[in-house]
Amino acid sequence: MQIWAGLGNPGPQYAMHRHNVGFMAIDALADRYDAPAPAKKFQGWVQETRIGGDKMILLKPGTFMNESGRSIRAAMDFYKLSPADITVFYDELDLAPFKIKVKQGGGAAGHNGIRSTIDHIGADFRRVRLGIGHPGHKDKVTGHVLGNFAKSEIDPLADMLGAIAAEADWLAKGDDVRFMSEVALRLQD
Repeated sequence: MQIWAGLGNPGPQYAMHRHNVGFMAIDALADRYDAPAPAKKFQGWVQETRIGGDKMILLKPGTFMNESGRSIRAAMDFYKLSPADITVFYDELDLAPFKIKVKQGGGAAGHNGIRSTIDHIGADFRRVRLGIGHPGHKDKVTGHVLGNFAKSEIDPLADMLGAIAAEADWLAKGDDVRFMSEVALRLQD
C-alpha cells in the first residue's frame, strides 16, 4: 500500500492556481483509475484505488499548503506506513512548465508544502516535481505561483496530467526512471 498525496489549497478560488497542480494530478489519477468519490479523512480528502496492482490511497490535504504535512502524517500513521511509502506531487518553480522529475528525499527548496511534509514525516519520501516554470524575477514568484494557469497553458497542462495518469503503473512499481521516460515520450511534440 502507498499514499500518493497532491499538494494544493482547498476551495474553488484556488482550483486553477499553479500551486494546485498537485491536487490536479491526484484528480487525474482518481479519474483514470475509477476511484470512488472522495471521503473526508485525515484533514483532507481520500480516495482508495488500485494502481499497478497495488492498493493506493490518493490524498488531497485540506489543511492548506503550508500545513500539508499534518494531513499526510495522519494518513501515514493510520495505515502504519513509513515515509518510503509516501509520494508527494507538487508544483516546482525550478522546472520548465509541464516537465516532470521524480526524486527521493532532499530539502524543501523554499516550498512550504514540502517543508511542512518534511517537518511532519521526515525527508525520506518520494517527490514528483511538476514544472510550473519561474517567472524570471523573485519579486514575481508569489503572483506566478498563486496565479491561474493561462489559457494557452490549459492544453499542455491537460496533456501532462493525462501522461502522469497513463504512466502511473511505473511509479507504483517504483520504476521512477521509466515513469519519467514514458511521460516525456507522451509529451513530445
